[in-house]
Amino acid sequence: MAAAFTAEHHDIDAGIEQYLADTAAPDPRQRAVPLQNAMAVLRRHIYLEEEIVFPHLPKGALMMPLMVMRKEHGEIWQRMDALEEILQDPAGDSTGVEQACAEILVLL
Repeated sequence: MAAAFTAEHHDIDAGIEQYLADTAAPDPRQRAVPLQNAMAVLRRHIYLEEEIVFPHLPKGALMMPLMVMRKEHGEIWQRMDALEEILQDPAGDSTGVEQACAEILVLL
C-alpha cells in the first residue's frame, strides 16, 4: 500500500508540474486537463489517508505527526478549492493558478 501511495504522490506532482511547464499550450482548457486530473487524484488520496490509513495507525507516538498531516491536508484542500474556482472562471487567471499550484507543491 505504501508503494501505491508513493506512486500517487509522484503522479500528482507530475500533473501539477506538467501544467506549470506547458505555458505554450494554445488552449488553456486543454492545458488544465493534467492539473484537473492531478487534483482529482489528490482529493481521493487525502480521503483514503484520512478515512482508511490514519485510523489504523498506532495512536501513541504517531499522534502529533497525524495531527500535522491532517492540518496540512486541510490547507491543501482549501488551496484545491481556490484553484478549482480560478479554473472555472472563463477569464482564466493563469497567474493565480500557477501560484496556487506552487503553494500546493510546497505543501506536498
